[in-house]
Amino acid sequence: MNTNIVGHFIDGKTVLDNGRTQDVFNPATGQAIRRVELASGKTVEQAVGAASAAFGKWRDTPPLKRARIMFRFKQLLEENQDKVSALITEEHGKVLHDALGEFQRGVEVVEYACGAPEFLKGEHSKNVGPAIDSWSEFQPLGVVAGITPFNFPAMVPMWMYPMAIVCGNTFVLKPSERDPSASMFIAELFSQAGLPDGVFNVVNGDREAVDALLGDSRVQAVSFVGSTPVAEYIYRTGSAAGKRVQALGGAKNHAIVMPDADMDNTVSALMGAAYGSCGERCMAISVVVAVGDDTADQLVGKLKDELSGLKVGNGNDNSNNMGPLITGPHRDRVSGYVDLGIEEGAELVVDGRGLQVAGHEDGFFLGGTLFDRVTPAMKIYQDEIFGPVLCVVRAHNMQEAMDLIDRHEYGNGTCIFTRDGEAARYFSDNIKAGMVGINVPLPVPVAYHSFGGWKRSLFGDLYAYGPDAVRFYTRRKTITQRWPSGGVREKARFTFPSNG
Repeated sequence: MNTNIVGHFIDGKTVLDNGRTQDVFNPATGQAIRRVELASGKTVEQAVGAASAAFGKWRDTPPLKRARIMFRFKQLLEENQDKVSALITEEHGKVLHDALGEFQRGVEVVEYACGAPEFLKGEHSKNVGPAIDSWSEFQPLGVVAGITPFNFPAMVPMWMYPMAIVCGNTFVLKPSERDPSASMFIAELFSQAGLPDGVFNVVNGDREAVDALLGDSRVQAVSFVGSTPVAEYIYRTGSAAGKRVQALGGAKNHAIVMPDADMDNTVSALMGAAYGSCGERCMAISVVVAVGDDTADQLVGKLKDELSGLKVGNGNDNSNNMGPLITGPHRDRVSGYVDLGIEEGAELVVDGRGLQVAGHEDGFFLGGTLFDRVTPAMKIYQDEIFGPVLCVVRAHNMQEAMDLIDRHEYGNGTCIFTRDGEAARYFSDNIKAGMVGINVPLPVPVAYHSFGGWKRSLFGDLYAYGPDAVRFYTRRKTITQRWPSGGVREKARFTFPSNG
């Protein structure tokens, strides 16, 4: 088997379908380092078939035994964290310490999944009526699928499949074809942990693979994370086919900076939230709403100073703060937004275009960029740029700043920087966004809560991971039983049963 070709992981082994392929790049060098297969519909059918065949036995596996496999899986992940982080950095470009942070947050979901015997217990009520007992169970759906983005090649898939699998489902993952190797390696670790063949499968591919999953009647549910147009398509198509769908879309996360904010710590927080991972995060802060011109002037001045020391380079060097963007075309797209911002009349304070990294002249680099005096009418304000571009908008007061956030089509995450508890409480109670930070720039919930946005940032009713994952990946069944006393003939009752 050609080790320079990334294939698929189906029924416990790596397979190649010898069909279409595309290059996988190292973004820091701009060079193709391997090729990945793009699954045909036939290959997807094979993966779904393996998952379907494995479901019956896995469904009947006691939750405690499923949890024990998760414990072993967690141990193997931790033992191999450096290797997984290196694969992420090699294909995505993010700095190693950021890759490790992503990976560890994903492992936390595996850790939460180890609690399956507790969260799958259901409920029981004795004597709901004369000699009648009632209880509920959480039963798995069957074959479920996950479609995940390039920006978190380890963490976002782990938002999905550990919880789905520990709940008794079998899983088909379609990761991003831009950075597929982490998912393939992790699938092998899962198999080593004792997961039966066919319970977890990975198919690499593009839209053909996505459409094959959406069109397969054996797939009962689909989880997706990516852009809003694709999320809407997956939600509409999957729902029309009778599937349960959870589709997380785009974001334009705002941070409000109040006049009383601890400005130095605020600037440090915003630097990491705006430029970490080159801004390729659905929870990145891409807009700062400064309340008052004095606040804005001070904030912009300090951000400009900090950007002068931002270290950009190969993600393998942990002394760097930021690596490259994922592809050349994406770098050019982000650079095009910088051009557009200038045309629209925003004030370009720091220009990241044309950055050259010594020894990596062909890499997909773009420096940290800062705009001031951005207005809501501008495309750089409206669109999700998904790059290291931070826009500063000026507002007269807090309510005006909140109104800006509420009017935006996205409602993923937001935060406020202030020392005023009353203002913070009012903000968190009233802002129209799914995840809110108070002096916390990236309010990503921990594994035992759930992740999701509002408005056009989420299509579906349930969030990712945490308690909502149990609800998404199971169906509740309620059983009511009564054992009549022997030898006694009871009369038919034609009234609706009640305890009145």
